[in-house]
Amino acid sequence: MTLHIETPLIPSRALSLISGKSILLKVDALQPTGSFKIRGIGLACETYAAQGARRFVSSSGGNAGLAVAYAGRRLGIPVTVVVPETTSEKVKQLLRAEDAEIITHGSTWQEANATALSLIGPTDAFVHPFDDPLLWQGHASIIDEIARSGHQPDAIILTVGGGGLLSGVAEGLQKNKWSHIPILAVETEGAASYRKAMEVGRPVPLAEIRSLASSLGAKQVCEKAVAWSKEHPVRSVLVSDQSAFMACERFLADHRLLVEPACGAGLAVVYEHAEALHDFDQVLVIVCGGVTTTLDDIRETLTGLSCR
Repeated sequence: MTLHIETPLIPSRALSLISGKSILLKVDALQPTGSFKIRGIGLACETYAAQGARRFVSSSGGNAGLAVAYAGRRLGIPVTVVVPETTSEKVKQLLRAEDAEIITHGSTWQEANATALSLIGPTDAFVHPFDDPLLWQGHASIIDEIARSGHQPDAIILTVGGGGLLSGVAEGLQKNKWSHIPILAVETEGAASYRKAMEVGRPVPLAEIRSLASSLGAKQVCEKAVAWSKEHPVRSVLVSDQSAFMACERFLADHRLLVEPACGAGLAVVYEHAEALHDFDQVLVIVCGGVTTTLDDIRETLTGLSCR
């Protein structure tokens, strides 16, 4: 038994009509924690628990922290999550509902992460939000499920923050002998750390994050994600913040499911960037989910963006 569930793979008539392609959705927004993160983080926590960990420590003001908190509660192991000062009260409420201890420190994830690392004792396990082979192994289960369904897409769309999902999907494609299927790696223009890393061939930090899609706001992607860009066909696609937020609203209308802008960035490729899909007939979008945003947040942000 795993801490994640097998999620639906559904055809999207609405997105297929808009794009002129056959669009499949892997709906990981329906995971118990609301995002794909529980796949890899659940596996990591189960592994660390089996190795004798007495506490999990993580650093995330969003989906990763919530996945660790959920895993800890299910496994009966205390969890401490260090979050930056920018973390919303909604996220803190969700963490408290999972019985996690919350420590607030620093203005960025990097500062929160440094504090989390300083807390690690001999019986603690640190659970990284995106840079851990156990996470990638867990995330690879997305492709295992797609392969079992009998559907083989021509391309897979996913979004990139720190690179954990991309690393897991690439691992899953290789494992299932689908190494020819390209990945369309989507970022918002103000958080394009993966695009920059692909251009120079190694992870490099962005000077600043200028995107409002906060879950994509990793200043530097993990090395493994960059390595995969050299071993697997990966195409970088950038969308605007406005496109990402609008895609969330449109997807809610089309599929009655609210996702956060970090997920909306991938959906925006289908809604607005048909040229990126030109070479493909059947495209699968990983609807990675997210629970940090409300519809009011999205509409308020869109109003602000339209006034710029």
